[in-house]
Amino acid sequence: MGARWVAGVIRARAMAAGRAGPETARQLATSPGLPDALRALAGTPYRRGLDMEAGAAEAQRAVSDALVWQLRVLAGWQPRPGSAAVRLLASAFEIANTRDRLRSLAGAPQPEPYRLGALSTAWPRLSRAVSAAETRVVLATSLWGDPGADSPAAVVTGMRLSAAARTSANLPSAARWAAGEAALLVAREVHLTHRRLTEPAARNAASLLGTAALQASSFDDFRARLPATARWALDGTERPQDLWRAEAHWWAEVDREGLLMLRGTRFDVSSVVGAVAVLQADAWRIRAGLGCAAHVGRALEAFDELLG
Repeated sequence: MGARWVAGVIRARAMAAGRAGPETARQLATSPGLPDALRALAGTPYRRGLDMEAGAAEAQRAVSDALVWQLRVLAGWQPRPGSAAVRLLASAFEIANTRDRLRSLAGAPQPEPYRLGALSTAWPRLSRAVSAAETRVVLATSLWGDPGADSPAAVVTGMRLSAAARTSANLPSAARWAAGEAALLVAREVHLTHRRLTEPAARNAASLLGTAALQASSFDDFRARLPATARWALDGTERPQDLWRAEAHWWAEVDREGLLMLRGTRFDVSSVVGAVAVLQADAWRIRAGLGCAAHVGRALEAFDELLG
């Protein structure tokens, strides 16, 4: 145990303890409207860059931006293995930047990219790609690997499964989450939207879920063939149309297990993993609360189901 680990874990625990929390998320969800919800966020870590006159989408994006900043700060306090763990667990933001870049290359407006700093893996090169084909080449020559095609859907799925496989291989304390996320992603891609996985994506999925699950011809068969490390994410989900509930269950488990990691006395990467999990779950709840506030409570029943 080195001094850098002690400082890094203490910072991780402090940042996780300062999260907004489930009660704040519910306060947002029960607000009379979005302006009241935004005022309630003023005393939370999400106040950074928050526009009190923002719409729901802009406010939710501000929450994500604040989370990126938190994760960058957290990574900066860690020794190299801890920083690498934060970077890997924050992969979703580089994926979002790449998705938006691909859409812009096809003519859609491009939102401001997340400012990743040291959280980036290949984003500086990806941001300079001038075609979908070049984007695929950049990915193929990076830790992400070849997504197998250059459409936005194939790239996003390929990147997400790459991140899940690398998380499982490099962060044992997060391996169960990675397998569950892969199960949710494959269920959505194959059994809800009926898209075929590219060969590289299928290889990464098979490393987490097994080849038998990928060969399933129905959603029920897919669930039955999943290993226990991944099946938990689909417990109680009878139809692909209910995967949004399964995603909520996944986030709840990530949050619960992250909190347990933070209660330990070890000064190592597991506490950092726990802090990232708790911070990401908190931002997810806050975004859900803002969405509910924007609908003036009409989505409250769904929000309550999300929080279990």
